[in-house]
Amino acid sequence: MKIQRLQHLVTLAESGNFHKAAELCHITQPAFTRSIQAAEEEYELQLFDRNSNGVTCTAAGAIAIERARKVLFENRSLARDLKLYKDKLIGTLSFGVGPYPAAVIAPRLVIELRNRFPNIQVNVEVNNSEQLTQKVRNEELDFYLADMSNVIVDTDLIVQRVRKLAAGFYVRAGHPLLKNDKITPAMMIPFGLASVRAHAHILLSVSVAMGLPPDTPLQLSVQCDDLGLIRQIGLQTDTVIAYPEIQAAQEVASGHLVKLPIEEFVNPYSDMALTYLKGRTFSPIADFAVNFIKSFV
Repeated sequence: MKIQRLQHLVTLAESGNFHKAAELCHITQPAFTRSIQAAEEEYELQLFDRNSNGVTCTAAGAIAIERARKVLFENRSLARDLKLYKDKLIGTLSFGVGPYPAAVIAPRLVIELRNRFPNIQVNVEVNNSEQLTQKVRNEELDFYLADMSNVIVDTDLIVQRVRKLAAGFYVRAGHPLLKNDKITPAMMIPFGLASVRAHAHILLSVSVAMGLPPDTPLQLSVQCDDLGLIRQIGLQTDTVIAYPEIQAAQEVASGHLVKLPIEEFVNPYSDMALTYLKGRTFSPIADFAVNFIKSFV
């Protein structure tokens, strides 16, 4: 069956209306109807039920649409890969990042890309894993990088752990906690904790270390995916902030932030993972970006 006719089948299934589907395919409705009828004749099966409320897939139609989507995806991938081979380098890289890699890795990656490949266009989206996953599925993003605990795992996706970003608990210079010779996790509770969105099991492990009742996840005083705002909260209030070590290094060196030396407590970390669509071939630029992320120090 022709690729164009497969696209007609998928468009009709998604729109549920012959007139709307014909408009989306930029052909007349009679021509579109003939295309669908030809597909049903070719398979000798009724693929759609027609009624006054619109069009729905039959059981056979649902199977055909599922396979058609895969064929269309492979066809797009083929055209894309051949163009990449011909042009040597693709002109655009689009990737997504969660809050930690947005602050720590993305700036250095984009600078490296701009210095090495000044003619390419780089699109970076900072968002949560749910939104980034949908954009990967829609082929709007080549990949995204986020904490493994927030990543969506599904059969159409490849999820690859790449590295850990160490974090710690930080306070402003002169913070009341720093007057203590010994600091325990429970001593942070009165000051509140600010952090990016954290998975429930991470909050639960912190609450256990703080001595809170069993099965009681820690309630964050401030939850925000903007690390710049988290940093300002730590510098200007007595709130304890959970912050990546590599990002805090400059503030620590200047004496503005101090890492709490908490005894008998394992500091948190962000387990970074790349997520991309199964069967999608990376462009040379995307491949360069992925290798940069994997080798990032």
